[in-house]
Amino acid sequence: MGEDELKLTGGNASGAVVRVGDTVRKPWISNTSVMQSYLAELRSHGVDAPRPLGRDESGRQSVEFVEGVMALDQMPLGTDDLRRVGQMIRRIHDASESVPIPDPDGWEMLLPVDDPNLMCHNDLAPWNLVIGDRWVFIDWDGAGPSTRLWDLAYAAQAFGMLVAGEPVESAGLRLRALVEGYEADTALRDALPATMAKRTAAMFELLRTSHETGLQPWADMYESGHGEFWRDATEYVNQNRTAWEQALSRPSS
Repeated sequence: MGEDELKLTGGNASGAVVRVGDTVRKPWISNTSVMQSYLAELRSHGVDAPRPLGRDESGRQSVEFVEGVMALDQMPLGTDDLRRVGQMIRRIHDASESVPIPDPDGWEMLLPVDDPNLMCHNDLAPWNLVIGDRWVFIDWDGAGPSTRLWDLAYAAQAFGMLVAGEPVESAGLRLRALVEGYEADTALRDALPATMAKRTAAMFELLRTSHETGLQPWADMYESGHGEFWRDATEYVNQNRTAWEQALSRPSS
């Protein structure tokens, strides 16, 4: 007799996701084999990523279930925790240097970037970080060719809570802590404010155009409040670029 399946909630674009024992099962999609190889390579370089387990008897992908709570439910994270997140992202990016990237021209990316040169998670955000005995980024289905800067810009905006209604000074301190944890060099720090603005705007445009064309699940997400959220976040990040530049230019204490 098979183990009971427990439906997991919280995702927006992964299809049916269930927990079976200490595993997560979800549909096998076109990039799953690459994603599972990527996870295996990261783990071989010491990154604590979910263990890839291939296909199950129903043809679904299977990965390790990681116990804990979602970082999204713990926001805002403190500066020490944000430095830890920055360190985690840096380890992922450094380990990814050893991973051959697929042909970027033949790889469908929701938010493509010019001249991709690194395999990346592409959704390193509080809704994909499990916090418990281990801190582990989950949901690697969107992995694909990108760059350190594009991937970090999204994570910095999300974990820094650079969103409408947040006090700018507090958001700047959170941004600085994550980037310090990453140990970003001067060139990366200098490029981040403009890239965060561009990356946030790209997310809003994905939702807006999907709403116009009916592309799912993004069209429904636009209607359910994500469109308004990302529109306001885009305006907030753009309006306060000087504050982000100042936060990232200060010498570390």
